[in-house]
Formats: sequence, C-alpha cells, structure tokens
Amino acid sequence: MNGLATRLLPVLGWGRSYSADDLPGDLMAGLITAIMLVPQSMAYAMLAGLPPHIGLYAGIAPLILYGIFGSSRALAVGPVAIVSLMTASTLATIAPAGSPEYIAAALVLALLNGLVLVTLGIMRAGFLTNFLSHPVISGFTSAAAIVIGLSQIKHLFGVDIPRGSVVETLTNLAQNIGATNAWAFGIGVGSIVVIVFMRDHLGKLLSRTGLQAFAIQLITRSGPLVVVAAGALIAADLALDKNAGLAIVGSIPAGLPELSTPSLDWDLWITLLPSAALIAFVGYLESVSVAKALASKKRQKIDADQELVGLGAANIGAAFTGGYPVTGGFSRSMVNFSAGANTPLASILTAALVAASVVIFAPMFHFLPRAVLAAIILVAVATLVDLKSPLRAWKYNKADGLAQWVTIFVVLLGGVEAGILTGIGLSLALYLWRTSRPHFAIVGQVGDSEQYRNVHRVKVRTDPEILLFRIDENLYFANAGYLEDHLIREVAENPEVKAVVLICSAVNLIDASALETLADLRDNLKHAGVTLHLAEVKGPVMDRLARSSFVEELAPGEVFLSTHDAVKKLRTELKADAWYPDI
Repeated sequence: MNGLATRLLPVLGWGRSYSADDLPGDLMAGLITAIMLVPQSMAYAMLAGLPPHIGLYAGIAPLILYGIFGSSRALAVGPVAIVSLMTASTLATIAPAGSPEYIAAALVLALLNGLVLVTLGIMRAGFLTNFLSHPVISGFTSAAAIVIGLSQIKHLFGVDIPRGSVVETLTNLAQNIGATNAWAFGIGVGSIVVIVFMRDHLGKLLSRTGLQAFAIQLITRSGPLVVVAAGALIAADLALDKNAGLAIVGSIPAGLPELSTPSLDWDLWITLLPSAALIAFVGYLESVSVAKALASKKRQKIDADQELVGLGAANIGAAFTGGYPVTGGFSRSMVNFSAGANTPLASILTAALVAASVVIFAPMFHFLPRAVLAAIILVAVATLVDLKSPLRAWKYNKADGLAQWVTIFVVLLGGVEAGILTGIGLSLALYLWRTSRPHFAIVGQVGDSEQYRNVHRVKVRTDPEILLFRIDENLYFANAGYLEDHLIREVAENPEVKAVVLICSAVNLIDASALETLADLRDNLKHAGVTLHLAEVKGPVMDRLARSSFVEELAPGEVFLSTHDAVKKLRTELKADAWYPDI
C-alpha cells in the first residue's frame, strides 16, 4: 500500500527521505529559477496574448502541484515559449487577445489540457510520445522558434503589425519599418545585449575575482531581471509612454491570484478540446524529454506515466488560479538542475518566491516596456533554432530529412497546429512505407564457420537446393504480401531450390495477417515441391505460433534453433553436398 501511495504521490517518497544536506541546493536552485521565471513568465504570457500577470499566476500553484505529483526531481514547470505560442494560435479564433473572453478561454484550455494529461496518465499512455520522431520534433521546434521570434518583432520595433503568417509579418514589417519607435528599438536591442553578455561572458570575468561559483551563477542568470528593472526605471523616469509613445505593460494587480472557475460552456469545451489535446501532447513531449535527460545525469529515473499526472495536476491548478497552460521548460530545468536542485522542494520554493514578487513588486512592473519582454523571448528562443539538424537528417536518411523539412515549412506557412499534425502523420506514413518494404537478404555460409551473411556483401558458400532467406523486419499486415511476392519470385528464378529456410532472427512480431500469409506461402511452396522451414525464431514469437496450427501444418517443414542446424540437416536429407562459392 505504501508503494502504491508513493507512486501516486511522489512527494511521500522524497519527503520522507529528505535530509538537511538537500536544503542548500534546493534553496539556491529555487532562488535562481525564480529569478529567471518572473520575467520569463510575464514575457511568455504576452506571447500567449494574455496580460503579463497571468504568466506570474501560472508560476505559482502549478509548480507546487507538480512538486507533489511529479516524478522528476529537477524539472522546472511553468509558462514556456512553444506552449504559449500554441495557446495564442488556439485562442485567436475565440476572442480578441487580452479580452475577458480570451482570458476565460485560456482557463478552459488549461483545464482541458490538465484533464487530458491526467486521463492519459491514469491510462498509462506515456508511450504515445514514441509516435513522434526526433526529426519531426526538431523541425517543429526550430520552426516554432522562428514563428515566436517573428511574433515579437512588432514589440521590438514598436510598430503595430497585425497577427498573421510569417510572410505577412515580414511584409507588414517592411511596410512599417519607417514608423519604428527609436526608444522601443534601443531598449529592446540593449536588453538583448545585456542578457546575452551576462549569460555568456560575464561569468568568465567574475571567475577571475574569486567569487564563489553559486554567486557567479546567481549573477549571470539574473540578466532578464536586470533588464526588467532597468527598463521599468528608465521608462518611468522619462515617462516614455506619454512622451515617446513607448508601449508598456500597464497596471498589474497586486496580491496573490484569487480562485478562478473555468467556464462550463460546453460548446467552448468542444471547440478547444482538439487543441488542448495537441498542446498536452507537445508540452508533455518537451517536458518528459528534459526530465529523462536530467534524471539520467544523477542515475535517477522518472515515471513517464506519473509525469502525465504531475503535469496534468499543474495545468488544472493553473486553471483554478488564473493561469494558462504550462509544462516543463528546457532552459529553466537545466538551470534548476545545475543550480543544485535535489528534490521538487526547489520548485515549491520557486513558487513561493514568485508569489512574493507578485505581492511585493507587482506595482513596479507598471512601466515595464513591452520591448524588454520581447527581448527576453527572443534570447530564449534563439537557442531552439537548429537548421543544421535537417541537413544532417537529409544526408543520413532522405525520408527523415524530408519529414523534418516538411514540418518546418508547414509550421512557417500554415501554423503550429498544422505543422505538428503534419509531422505526426508524416512520421507514421514514413514508418509504414519503410516497414512495408523491409530489407531481405539471401545468405550463405562464411567459410566453414557457423556464421551466415548476405551473399552480396560477403564471400560465402551457398547451396543451389537450399534457399536461406533472412527478413530484417517484423512481419505484419503491411509487409506480409511483399515478403510472399519476393520469396516466390526467388524460388521461381531458382528452379533447383527444394527447401526454403526463413531466418527470423530480426523478427519480434508476426501478426495475424502475416501468419495467414505465411500459411499461404507454405501451401504454395508445397504445391511447387518446395518445403518451407523456419530458423532462429525468438521465444515470444514461437509462443504465439504455438497457439495456432501453423507449426503442425508446416510439416515436413521444421523450426530450427539456428540457421546452421537447418543447413546441416537439410544437406543430409537432400544429399546436397555440392557447395560452391557464390559469385
């Protein structure tokens, strides 16, 4: 019972074993991650088309709930760029960005996202992420990062550009470039320079001063917070919103979020459910990938199904505390891990610090320039763009490269939802295409050894009366007919063949359709005076075959333990001792 309770509530596991030695690392990680999360959460909320304070709200309760239900000890949950972009894309058709209806729809989207994740967790459906290939993930991430970056151009230049496709955004920017707000551009570009310098170069300078490592990390990670504070002070002191037309955040409610109740408009639920499921899928994929990577560094493990529950609980918490969809972020999780996070208490401490900032510092964000938030987003997503990956994929495998390029272009031209759905569909289609035309090999004996290799790759000995045919793929409905046609053609082209040995060393599955095809192949070969045999059949596959009448009806064909056993016995039975080198 205790084991079940610990699996359902991981907090019981790490909470019972928590030691004083874990606390310093958790405290430092919580502080550094909060320094990143406060400005990022406001920036990502703006990306999602929501008021900045909603991003702050999404960085409180979700972190606490994930700390209770999640299985990763280092994952940092909260608003992230790609999920924010998908939220904006989904809600754009519901209501104007930032309107009360838009905010209400965001709560419903978070709730549906959470319910989908929890349901999948209960169903133990974490394996679903395996249906999306790495090239498609990489292509989607790169293209989404480009879309995100372009969506912030209007804030960086201080011009009014309507939401549209990549081409429309670039066209509108070119047409309005003359109306650039110099203050917005200067503050935005300056913020980018400061953040990049502090993140990538300041640490080397500080290391020469003798500062301790944790202090250096604290300073270098505070770049977004520094530009937020500096930008707000400059804008307030010079009244740039009035004197220079600089777009600012405006009023942010002080105090902790009140409990919110998502709308029970069923038509809205039905409208948002497909997008919520897609956001849940993408968010979970991003989260579980980084969680596994971090866990492996400390020889820990995560429960992929419990991660669904943990992220689902976090999103449900966001829905009832005025937030919007959240997931585990790559960059923040890496910072959380490297800062010393030992347990999920680090995330709970981060939530406490974000809550404190909402209570204490909210009024100070009033004059924060939107150009600063745009700069934070641009720096964050720049690292996600990897255009070398599709080139590598194309060079290694044209099909994977094609899937990656198609995903990129569909995201750029058709939107994130269309891109990810196209990527999933293309991944499955390419898998079916590849496995429907599996690799076959006719093999022969290497010298006098018990090794058998492809006649086209290694100099081997073959027997004209024994066809050794190896299949390098599972046998299922999509490729069974291809196997039958290929094997029948080989037998027809080699009239001396009296026995066919189907080598199943690479076969992990024979489904019902393939079994029917093998039965037909067995019977057709019998009519042609050829006996079918199997060799190197794996235990689980043999167990399934034993449940059918196939093996009994294979006689006089047999199932051999190895290819060499088959050759020895068949050579004796067929008196086939005239071996010769294959040419």
